[in-house]
Amino acid sequence: MSDIFTLEPRDPEQYRRDTRKSNLVLMLTFAVLGMALATLSVRLFGSPEGGNFIWNLAGVIAGVLATTAVFKGYYWHQPWMESARYGWQLKRNLMSVTNILHAVQAGVEQDNPTALRVMRFYHLGLEQMYRLENNQSELSDLQADSRALLPRLEAQGIAPEQTSLDPSWIAQLKPKKGKK
Repeated sequence: MSDIFTLEPRDPEQYRRDTRKSNLVLMLTFAVLGMALATLSVRLFGSPEGGNFIWNLAGVIAGVLATTAVFKGYYWHQPWMESARYGWQLKRNLMSVTNILHAVQAGVEQDNPTALRVMRFYHLGLEQMYRLENNQSELSDLQADSRALLPRLEAQGIAPEQTSLDPSWIAQLKPKKGKK
């Protein structure tokens, strides 16, 4: 992650429609490629007496590889994949915080401004992800923690609208090798 990630306003219903469509296209692509390549491998290399499991499996594995190539080389750049791309980037950035969450929480306890910014972004990002995925249970659990952070931000003069995550903040908070 070399670029600053910024949360974008998204309509949850539209997001879910878009991601269902992109998932369906990907599954259909795999089904067609997997079946076609499995059939082709059995026809080319299989035995008429049967026992072609290995050739079926080889075709399915080739289907996975071909689907991955089509996905990365073509589908990923299509406009109809935009919502899925955004969701993936959102989750990837949230995971970068989750990976050092103990360090972020320790920084918040010490009123470290960088840790406070990262934690606020984390809360806002999780809230958005839960809304996009219609996960009301997790959303309600998170909101108390999110509200509890606001007085700390205010005391440090940090705006609560921390909608961007700078990767350098993660690097600053990441524990050094050999230290815990």
